[in-house]
Amino acid sequence: MAVPFRRTGKTAKRKRRTHYKLQAPTLVVCPQTGEFTLPHRVTPNSGYYKGQLVLAKKTIKTRRIIRRVQRHLFSYSKNERHYLCQNHPIYQYY
Repeated sequence: MAVPFRRTGKTAKRKRRTHYKLQAPTLVVCPQTGEFTLPHRVTPNSGYYKGQLVLAKKTIKTRRIIRRVQRHLFSYSKNERHYLCQNHPIYQYY
């Protein structure tokens, strides 16, 4: 294994390491909530991305609806379930 001929001095070592530093993350303001968030991400507190609701918060009422819909759907065959989920607005949660 190669061994360095001379010891690296403090100045040379520190000059080399000047670029090894942390950068502050780029933050943008969420237009819905006004809080800082990372760019090009869905904000977890509002669920919006590019002005459209992408991630809906599940409340107790929607959980009950989802459970009821799932029970109802499993009484059908797989093909019928697929058709129902595509064409009926209440099955959008499934």
